[in-house]
Amino acid sequence: MSSVVLLKIKHTDLKTNFKQIKEKIIESILMLSSAATSITVVLIVFFLFIEGAGVFNKKPVDKGFLLAVHDSNQVKKLEPSQIKDVFDQKITNWKELGGKDQAIVLFRTSDITDYYTEEELGENFEYFPDKINELIAKTPGIIAFFSDKYKNKDFKGRELDIDKISVYEFLSGEEWFPTAEPVAQMGVKPLIYGTLWVSFGAIVLALPIGLFAAIYLSEIAKKRTRNLLKPLIELLAGIPSVVYGFFGLVIIVPLIQDIFNLPVGETALAGSVVLAIMALPTIITISEDAMRNTPRAMKEASLALGASHWQTIYKVVIPYSASGITAGAILGIGRAIGETMAVLMVTGNAAVIPHTFLAPVRTIPATIAAELGEAANGGLHYEALFALGCILFIITFGINMLVEMVTNRQSHKKH
Repeated sequence: MSSVVLLKIKHTDLKTNFKQIKEKIIESILMLSSAATSITVVLIVFFLFIEGAGVFNKKPVDKGFLLAVHDSNQVKKLEPSQIKDVFDQKITNWKELGGKDQAIVLFRTSDITDYYTEEELGENFEYFPDKINELIAKTPGIIAFFSDKYKNKDFKGRELDIDKISVYEFLSGEEWFPTAEPVAQMGVKPLIYGTLWVSFGAIVLALPIGLFAAIYLSEIAKKRTRNLLKPLIELLAGIPSVVYGFFGLVIIVPLIQDIFNLPVGETALAGSVVLAIMALPTIITISEDAMRNTPRAMKEASLALGASHWQTIYKVVIPYSASGITAGAILGIGRAIGETMAVLMVTGNAAVIPHTFLAPVRTIPATIAAELGEAANGGLHYEALFALGCILFIITFGINMLVEMVTNRQSHKKH
């Protein structure tokens, strides 16, 4: 008899040990999954910032090209904006740049035939470096932009020093021409303003409408109506963004153009309206779920104390579900800020600082989507687009942290 009991005890111990081992294995798998996800996110962010930071270690001139002046020129260094003004002929005298009072002579590689014949340059342009060297030596006011492979060994000019792109100039610059020659213009201020402008307009439109719709579905609508509308609203979240873009291009853009009598309807307002429509399903669904989780006892207690239905919604339901409503707003803002194709199609894609919602704008995500395929891997333009991605990440992260702080502050006040 005792041996049977002993066998049962051993069997029970084996089952318990096996269960504990199985639980340990499951815990390990979950821990590894969580760690792998966290490490992946950290590595993605790290890679993004490493690539983006590279733009600040380079000069805004294409690799393999240089700017040269006469050896006697007193100007040693120029800023990218000054070089642009020189080649745009807004600055025509070296005196304006701190040099001598002499006219600036612009020279690009394609201008060589204005000074020398094809015979002088050689059948295979073998005399090209010598002729550029000769031209720079005999033209005191010249500023020449050419490939460094044409730089002669006994070069008689002087290579112009160009400042590297600084963080301040990158953020405060008002012109975005990353492929401009001879010097790229890397001012992201219009792109930041465009992103914030369109996103702010979208949230102003979507948040009150989404909140009102969530209140209606959770507290006012009948069960049959709610069961009909809820799946339709959730279905909107699955529509591809390019479809929203087509809708905006065909319906919203012409409507805005007609209402405000504009030459074109691709404006920040069109982008805000499209993004608001796209953010509505997220805001409505999450807010409605949060409101429906309000304990029935709290609502009944409010009504029992004499509060009306609307007072109960305002004083009980909304405060209790504030965290859920906030989460819906965060996700809605995140979609608005990070949206690409729909915004690219309806905002006009103009990299200018907006002063009104009726002006064309360009956002950071739209810029990355439109230009990344054309940028050479590892080049200045490529790294500048990664820097834009860093700015977008910081903006989104900052908004999330701000909302978290507000939510935590409200929860502390309740307690």
